[in-house]
Amino acid sequence: MQLHHAQVAIPPGGEDQARSFWIDIVGFTEIPKPEPMASRGGLWIRDGTCEIHLGIEEPFAPARKADPGLVVEDIDRLEERLGWAGYQTTEDTPIYGLRRFHVSDPFGNRIEFLGRSPDTGTPTG
Repeated sequence: MQLHHAQVAIPPGGEDQARSFWIDIVGFTEIPKPEPMASRGGLWIRDGTCEIHLGIEEPFAPARKADPGLVVEDIDRLEERLGWAGYQTTEDTPIYGLRRFHVSDPFGNRIEFLGRSPDTGTPTG
């Protein structure tokens, strides 16, 4: 079994803000939605084999506890880019030898990033 994608809700009309966060800052690439779903709004993004579907939810309520946990190659550099863009990160307890932090996307959804950092060493599994 493998995960195909994670779904993150965004409010109606939030596509441009989502692109700014997920594509310009985090580094994902937008991929075309299948034709039957394109009229629903939202967008799909991918980085390598990691795919996230940003779907319109109305009424919108941000996910403040549930979060996708995304492993990134250079977590320190990502945190720096988020800070430059005005996003505040919250450090969390390392797990599996990975440094991790949380950030809220432009809509208040909690997003978790994990990665190797010089102070966390090599993952233990």
